[in-house]
Amino acid sequence: AAGIGFEQYAQPQVRQVFAAAARTLSQQQSSSSSSVLLGRRSFSKTSADTMSARVALLLAGSGVYDGTELTEGVSCLVHLSRSGADVKMFAPDKPQMHVINHTNGEEMKGEERNVLVESARIARGDVTSLDECRADDFDAIVVPGGFGAAKNLCDYAVKGADMTVDPLVEKTIQDFSAKNKVIGLSCIAPVIAARVLPGVKLTVGGEEEGSEQWPYAGTAGACVAMGATHEAKDYDGVCVDEEMKVVTAPAYMYAGKPHEIDDSLKAMIDTVMKLATEGK
Repeated sequence: AAGIGFEQYAQPQVRQVFAAAARTLSQQQSSSSSSVLLGRRSFSKTSADTMSARVALLLAGSGVYDGTELTEGVSCLVHLSRSGADVKMFAPDKPQMHVINHTNGEEMKGEERNVLVESARIARGDVTSLDECRADDFDAIVVPGGFGAAKNLCDYAVKGADMTVDPLVEKTIQDFSAKNKVIGLSCIAPVIAARVLPGVKLTVGGEEEGSEQWPYAGTAGACVAMGATHEAKDYDGVCVDEEMKVVTAPAYMYAGKPHEIDDSLKAMIDTVMKLATEGK
């Protein structure tokens, strides 16, 4: 089985079931006439695969206040899976900016966590260090939101429009862009594109500061200050920069219900997949 050795947590009878399933999977993989090994997953090339897209999903930890927002991360995974995408998850192998107690929002002084290790919670263990991500291996990259995107992938959370982007994250996004691959970002993550893709058109949702529905509306102005063009959208709207192939959606920049956030991410993923499979 991919990821952690799940069988070690099971009773003997259950371990036998997992062992049998693993043998079956191994036989299926070894009988495949053509496969490409990506990390710990083996992708078989079939006629159906030529119509799908291979998508890198960039995570930033686990948990809204110091990592990837879980609803956003899982919604992206579900809609990519439903669309037939082959997904490989990545995260930077680095310490988090800090650790937040999610019951009260306070920093847990003295505690340290690793972004890659925490991202494995979302990826069921099957996550790879971002330094192994190659744009040539994928049709698109997707970056969900959450404060981790603004703390671990860049430092927007503390520097605003004067932010810098983690060098490896910057290189990854620029490589995907240079190779004309699709880039999808939700929630706060579009600030990364604003910084590293000059002149990009994007959305972080509403622009009216002080609005209860759009508590982070000031981010739109920060994106403009960094050189981006901001396009106001409702929670289920998508902004597409057709020239740069950048797709953005508000997600939890909007103070909505979980199903509304899922609607936002579905709209983004549907658009990413449409652009990523054009011409296939």
